[in-house]
Amino acid sequence: MQPILSYIREFYRNDLKPAYFFLILLLTGFLIYLNYSHFFEPQYKAARNSNVYGFFAYYFLYLIPFAAAFFLQLLFFKNCTYQKNYWFWIILFLSPAFFSFRVNFDFHHTLIQKIWEADALIFWLHSFSWLFQTFALLIPVYIIWLIKDKNNQPLYGMKPLKQVKPYLIMLLIMLPLIIIACTQKDFLTTYPKVQFLESLDISSKKWHYIIYELCYGFDFLSIELFFRGFLILSLFKICGPQCIIPVACFYCTIHFGKPAGEAISSFWGALLLGIISYNTLSIWGGLIIHLGIAWLMELISWISNHLY
Repeated sequence: MQPILSYIREFYRNDLKPAYFFLILLLTGFLIYLNYSHFFEPQYKAARNSNVYGFFAYYFLYLIPFAAAFFLQLLFFKNCTYQKNYWFWIILFLSPAFFSFRVNFDFHHTLIQKIWEADALIFWLHSFSWLFQTFALLIPVYIIWLIKDKNNQPLYGMKPLKQVKPYLIMLLIMLPLIIIACTQKDFLTTYPKVQFLESLDISSKKWHYIIYELCYGFDFLSIELFFRGFLILSLFKICGPQCIIPVACFYCTIHFGKPAGEAISSFWGALLLGIISYNTLSIWGGLIIHLGIAWLMELISWISNHLY
């Protein structure tokens, strides 16, 4: 745990301006309030039937806080010269487009509908959507890496970890908070994600549970590779540690369709995982924590739903 604590101390002592951070908290708090008081994200989700409108709705939802967090730095940091680098602008405008494309990606539906029907169709649509959306996100990221960083670093964040134990300890520390969250009504309406399976008329449900959870877990690899890999590690030589907070703002907005408590905590989690990725040049520690939390939430909320 000592290296991780030292990363956090160094960031908060040397790379964080209190006034800037206060404005960021106001910005994210205001966006969270707007979303959960006016239900913006559910309206965007309904707009997915119109791919063009849905794409741009999510695009601006992601771009505005991401860009605002960068531009606010001009008021507080003297070394903000990254706007002179054309790759900064490319990543700033393309990365929200990549994620909006992922959210609205449904081209696989027609193929799946030709193979399965009835309840089996529902199951495979739920399961395979995680996989297809993962590749929809990671293929453009891989292309950027080939063009920009192939000769500078391994595929974003693929550097092996030196130690696994600190991340397992962090996961254990978070376990009580996960248990508390998974007893709340708003969480239990969303989790476990696999609860839809209980209403389906399909055989061998045990194996279907396992298949779904593996597909669901695979999605977290793409999330970590995108946010803590691509966004942090494609920008760290351009922006330095100043890329960490804007990425956390972007990451917070992708949780706007989830319980409010999860959206709030996602900002702080993204700060922590961003700091770790920036210092280790690896996404594997963040993946252990993130995937561990996700599967624990699935398990504990499933138990809670069956107990109460």
